[in-house]
Amino acid sequence: MDLGLAKKVALVAGGSSGLGLAVAKELAAEGADVAIGARDRDRLAAAERDLKEVARGRVRAASVDIFDPVATRRWVDSVAAELGSLQIVVASGGSPPAGLAWQFDLDDYKQGVGSVLFPAVGLALAALPHLRAARWGRLLFVASETASVPIPSLTLSGMARAAIVRFAQAAAAELGRDGITVNVLAPSATRTQMVERAAARLAALQPDSGDAEAQLRAMGRHNALGRIARPDEFAAVAAFLASERASFVTGGVHLIDGGASVMGPELPHFTDAPRDTYT
Repeated sequence: MDLGLAKKVALVAGGSSGLGLAVAKELAAEGADVAIGARDRDRLAAAERDLKEVARGRVRAASVDIFDPVATRRWVDSVAAELGSLQIVVASGGSPPAGLAWQFDLDDYKQGVGSVLFPAVGLALAALPHLRAARWGRLLFVASETASVPIPSLTLSGMARAAIVRFAQAAAAELGRDGITVNVLAPSATRTQMVERAAARLAALQPDSGDAEAQLRAMGRHNALGRIARPDEFAAVAAFLASERASFVTGGVHLIDGGASVMGPELPHFTDAPRDTYT
């Protein structure tokens, strides 16, 4: 199926690893020109090499801190200028610490929610003039299942993702007649390096429950498929939403959770997990 992504220009924040890199690879393989940005220069260089192995279009990589709105705007403008336009923007980043509501103080809430919400909103605001100029755009926010399903042990994530959802829905209502769609992707645990590190930490804290692989299997037990997702499975959904084929899909929160939302909110692998497990 031709997704109509050839020659489109895509920008992926957080594109040096994890879900961001998976999406960048999928878009590049579909023929889009792809620019990735992240802070870690070594991971960025490795990601650029990976992208060039699958790319059918141009690839660009830049070290940028999207917590800095001035640097973010400069990066977005430079990508649009160098590649000639900008049509697809993917806001992907980290996750706040895990924990119950009463485990955090007010500063934790400010830092945890702000670290997810403000970079994503800042990127969208910087990209909007270019998307409007193109008269065709796709704005994708990478969130988590907490955007749709309340999980008590992921309080900060739920608050931050819910805020992104409301921003995305307001943007979708305003931008649809400009040919721009806005969607939120809500994945559950996916086998990225961050999740593998979390599994290793949990295994070290709970040696009787098995090694890291056993922890990864436990993470998948709360969904209908009985396993965690692969990054390419997530990226396939993102590429579709970024494509011409998804032209009538906007304002949605798209669960990519293996059916976890129909199985209930219990996450057995979070038992006794420390606050910094998923950071």
